[in-house]
Amino acid sequence: MFMKKNLYRYSYFWITLVFFIASLVLQWVFGWYEYKNEQEEHGQPIEIGSYVVQLSRGVFENWQSEFLQLIWQVVGLSFLYYAGSSQSKESDDRKEEKIDYIIKKLDPKNSKSIIQKIDMRYWRKK
Repeated sequence: MFMKKNLYRYSYFWITLVFFIASLVLQWVFGWYEYKNEQEEHGQPIEIGSYVVQLSRGVFENWQSEFLQLIWQVVGLSFLYYAGSSQSKESDDRKEEKIDYIIKKLDPKNSKSIIQKIDMRYWRKK
């Protein structure tokens, strides 16, 4: 329960982390093949150190562009905040009013006593 609640509560963070890791891994894989082919074409040795430098430069250039990052932040955050925001959910007061209304419609004569019993057992939030 705790884990599921935290996954939902921090869903924007988890989705962003997955996108970040996936993009970094894919950039590393595709970059490695490009680097390897380029080194072989020029007859130069394939060195991990020079590849790491090239990869780091590419990563920083991508993050400087910020175009996709900004779009994700605006669209993703807006969507996920709206889906989980208090404005998109009913308040407890509204739910209680609906339940009271249903009870009054189902049993008009005993509705007050039923609602009082429920209120005594489960206190109302105010």
